Amino acid sequence: MMGRRIFAATACLVFLCVLGCATPVGVKPADEKNVYRQLTRSALSSDRPSAYSGQLLARLGLGDQFKKDPAGTLAELHKGLGGPGDQDRLFALAELSYVHAKHTGDARYFLAAAVYAYLFLFPEDRSNDPLQYDPRLRLAMDLYNRGVLNGLQTNAVGELDLSSRRLDLPFGRLDVTTDRAQLTYDGYRLAHFVSVEDFKIRGLRNHYRRPGIGAPVSARIEPMPGKAADEWIPPGAKVPLTAFMRLQQPGRAIRDGRLTASLEIVDVDVSPTLVVDGRSVPMESDPSATLAYSLDGSPIWDFEIAGFRRGDFMLFGRKQTAGALYFLSPYRPGRIPVVFVHGTASSPARWAEMINELVSDPAIAARYQFWYYIYNSGNPIPLSSMYLREDLQRAVSQFDPAGRDPALRDMVVIGHSQGGLLAKMTAVSSGNRFWDTVSRDPFEKVKLTAYTKDILKRSLFVEPLPFVKRLIFISTPHQGAYMAENIIGKIGRRFITLPATMTKVGMELITLHPASAAGTAISIPTAVDNMSWSSPFLRTLYALPVAPGVRANSIIAVKGSGPVEDGDDGVVMYRDAHIKGVESELVVRSGHSCQSNPSTIEEVRRILYEHAGLR
Repeated sequence: MMGRRIFAATACLVFLCVLGCATPVGVKPADEKNVYRQLTRSALSSDRPSAYSGQLLARLGLGDQFKKDPAGTLAELHKGLGGPGDQDRLFALAELSYVHAKHTGDARYFLAAAVYAYLFLFPEDRSNDPLQYDPRLRLAMDLYNRGVLNGLQTNAVGELDLSSRRLDLPFGRLDVTTDRAQLTYDGYRLAHFVSVEDFKIRGLRNHYRRPGIGAPVSARIEPMPGKAADEWIPPGAKVPLTAFMRLQQPGRAIRDGRLTASLEIVDVDVSPTLVVDGRSVPMESDPSATLAYSLDGSPIWDFEIAGFRRGDFMLFGRKQTAGALYFLSPYRPGRIPVVFVHGTASSPARWAEMINELVSDPAIAARYQFWYYIYNSGNPIPLSSMYLREDLQRAVSQFDPAGRDPALRDMVVIGHSQGGLLAKMTAVSSGNRFWDTVSRDPFEKVKLTAYTKDILKRSLFVEPLPFVKRLIFISTPHQGAYMAENIIGKIGRRFITLPATMTKVGMELITLHPASAAGTAISIPTAVDNMSWSSPFLRTLYALPVAPGVRANSIIAVKGSGPVEDGDDGVVMYRDAHIKGVESELVVRSGHSCQSNPSTIEEVRRILYEHAGLR
């Protein structure tokens, strides 16, 4: 009996001691990563809502109910709007609606998430604006952006319907109107709006997203009905835009369930911010995704080798004998053109890494517009450069015949490898020097057909383009590419078929002069021949100075870590890429194709900042 009493007393004492050590409320150490993971968890990063929404459910005793009956719980939370603590309730409604939409695929709840998030971000009472450092501010913007995208999505590939229509909400309806003018873009029709929010990019080093409000989309630009396609815009071209759904008096309308909204399609490069009820808000955009989307499966990749081998290879349904100048987006007055000229057996697609970095820089994107020249890189350099010059002249004359846009006449031309030689041909005065490498007879006296004489005059008698103000040479063989003279160059020549125009010109020259000034039969050189230091054309071009008033910069690739002066990039020796009279020269440790090298891109960025007077 005594033993039982002692045991009971001991048990009571142990129990009291345990209670004294572990109080009902207390703390214990936790892992830092787990704590932060819990603080940053949301419906966008997991299948569970954030702690903020969970707290409201717990406070109202609705946690278990939401798990069993999410739609009913959301309706109950909605009925409670209009009282104290509305901001907490609106945020929870936005996130919980998004959770329910993800589980069910019901577009009504995606739209509801966008509506609630809009009310949280832009309350009628400005004193209720979310604080700048409130973590929910960024999360609410993302819920709004994704709610709009998913709510307007029409199929699994992310295409959106941005037309005017009535949409259902869990608590009423939403009448959306879109001004038809919003579906045009600098005189083009916008079509096939596709969400780029969840695209996974390949092939680019960085994926740039500018955070803000609005749903980032890609849109295809097409000719307006009844108008021919613009020669400067390639078929299927896509532009990055942002869709913003502006609600009309949402605080009042949400109570009776009849909301109205207008859809606005915004070019963030033109309008980086949007004013919402007196608040200036940055716009969301994703230029990287649209760039990668445009290049995915593009026929431009097939052009590289085919365009080198065949002088009349067709791309985009057009013969490329003449080359073609294209724009990334329609011409924009007040922005300086940057013209990219690719190299041998290449294409504009090889500028993608550099373009991605430049268009994603807000200062550069707001000051420049990007054009690119595509040409059959096996054709004679004088021919390709002729069409480049003429395309640039036509573009300037067409878009600014009165000369009122000074930015258009502050052009930058960037050329890689052979493209650098084409670039230089836009800014030199040749007189009759190129013709003298063909014949000793004065050009005016030679007897040729009008067609042949016209081609020769346009390609061999060169004057600087007055609107080209800067050249950037990248891995350019000013004194020849040693690969053009070795076995690889000899093999490459055999694969090149010149266009019929050049064959005709060559036959006429042979008939006129059985032997050239050097005593050998005249033949039309390929681009590979033009890049050999034994080429009279290249020696003449090297000797011509860049025109006064045109600034030039040079970027030279050298492989390895040895002395720069003895180095090469696998195609061009340093000493052959070096040129006097440039403002700057940067050596990049890289192979020949250094357009995507970070050091090359940063140097181009620096030069463009300096050229536009940016700080």
